[in-house]
Parts: sequence; structure tokens; C-alpha cells
Amino acid sequence: MSPLRRAGGLFAAVLAALTVAACGTPSENASTDTSAAPAASSSAASATREVKDATGTLIKVPAEPKRVVTLTQEDLDAALALGVTPVGITNGQGLDKPPAYLADKVQGIPVVGNLLQPVIDKVVEVQPDLILAGDMQDQQMLDQLRKITPATVVTMAPTDDWKLSFMGIGNTLNRLDAAKKVLADYDAKVAEAKAKVEPAEVSIVRWNPQGPSWMEKRQFASFVATDLGLTRPKAQDKDGTAHSMPLSLEALSDIDGEWLFLSTLTSDGEKALAEVKETPAFKELKAVKAGHVATVDGSVWSTRGAPLAAQVVLDDLVKALAG
Repeated sequence: MSPLRRAGGLFAAVLAALTVAACGTPSENASTDTSAAPAASSSAASATREVKDATGTLIKVPAEPKRVVTLTQEDLDAALALGVTPVGITNGQGLDKPPAYLADKVQGIPVVGNLLQPVIDKVVEVQPDLILAGDMQDQQMLDQLRKITPATVVTMAPTDDWKLSFMGIGNTLNRLDAAKKVLADYDAKVAEAKAKVEPAEVSIVRWNPQGPSWMEKRQFASFVATDLGLTRPKAQDKDGTAHSMPLSLEALSDIDGEWLFLSTLTSDGEKALAEVKETPAFKELKAVKAGHVATVDGSVWSTRGAPLAAQVVLDDLVKALAG
């Protein structure tokens, strides 16, 4: 399957936002409760805009989406950050429930499947007028979703960073101004956090049953660390968006640094990490010997990223490095 193409970047998103149906653009101050029954007139309810999704495809979407379904936790995170409450969501990455860091914000919202694996009947039940489909690459599934609503939007390309994807979602929801403010607030929090931490070399690692994988520099949590002015160990100084292949115990030096941030996604990963912590090779890591090891939530740190998750990562880094 050919990789998804970029959505044309922020400039394309802005241009797409200006392509509005003749019925007009809703006010930025419109109600944010998308779970409520539409109260607008039939003409307002049928107003559409045309946006370009992450595959470069032009999609007609409601000018005022009222019933949004999110198929990834990044879409969910972004929608919530923009004041939009979905009517249907999926479970978090590696989880059989919504992500814990968003649990208090999604109580009572129907779960329509697992990450990027919606159950079609459950999607139909919540009657969406807009589906945010994350980085869905299953064309057969997209075709099924677009039978439910043609306004099914692929919101992420594999090489997009989290801020670019978020702006695309903001455009799709017709909330570009709100999205810009969210990112401005994030930048302000980063500036505040920088005053609390000293420069440090941080290793960002997810422990799999097969061994540890370190995150490349353009992966989400790595971006947050870079925003904070932190550096990566030489072995991890690679400008990619994914993570390394699992390492053997003989290569554990590749995950060493002044600080080690460890996460898992599965119970098997937790078990493997617990076992390796008892090995001499792990105990000899300089971060371990210095007591500079922080355990973090893999379902947040290993995601594609969004504003609320970025705040969690930022808080974790400050808690460790300023403590």
C-alpha cells in the first residue's frame, strides 16, 4: 500500500478553511456540545465546507458538525482540546478501554471499537455526521465508513508531526482559530517549563516483550522533549518518526542517557521490563545507577500525539527533571 501523502501542510489547511459553502461559516462561539440534537435550521444543518484530508483528497464536511466520531485517541484528544465532545470514540492504543488520561472527559460516550478498528454497526448507531479517521489506510474500511457519512476524513499522514495533524483536525472541525490558540498556550507552557529544568540528555524507550525500542527524534514524545530544549543520546540521534527495532540485552547501552524514560503498552511488556530490571546489564546503565529512571504511560508517550497528551508528556518531563 502506498504511503499517505501530506495534507498540503498548514497553508493548504488555511486555504481549505476559506472554501466555505454559500450558507456561510458558523461562528467560533457556536455551542461545543456535539452530542446534542441539532437545533439549527435545516439550511444551516446542511451547510458544508470542502477540506483537504491527509491523503490530499477533497472531502465535503458539515460546516457545523454536530455528531463527531473519532477513531483514534489523537483525534479524540484534539477534538476535546478544541471543545468538541464526540458521540462515539474508540479504545486507546494497546488498551481495551479509552485512554486513562482522557477518562474523566469521555465518561458516558459510546465506544464504537478499538483503535482504527471500528465496529460498523456501532458507528451506525451513533449517527455521525463527521468521522475523524486518524491515519486509516484500510481503503475497504474507509469505503464502509463513507457509506455511513461521506464526511469521513483521514486526519494524519505518517510523516506529519502532531502539531500539523492537529491543525488539520482544527480545520476539519472549522475551529482553526481555536487550534491556533491551543498551540500558543502549549508554547507558553513550554516556555514556563524551561525555566524549571536544566538541559539534560534523555532516553525515551518503550519496552516490548521482545526488548526495548527507543523513540526517534520526530516521534511525538521526542518532539516535546526537543521543545523543552532536551537532547538525545548519540545512539538515538536519528531524525525519524517511529521507534527502533527491539534491542537485545547486549545492546542496552543504546538506551542509556542522563535520564531514562520507560514505558510499556502491554502486560507482556511490563513483565519483560520487570525481569530485565533484575539483570546486571540494566543495573549498570548510568541512568539507573544515578536513580534517573522515570516510568511513564506508554499509551500517551507512544502515540502520534495531540495537545492534551503533549501536556502529560511535558508534565512528566518537568516532574522528573525539576524534582
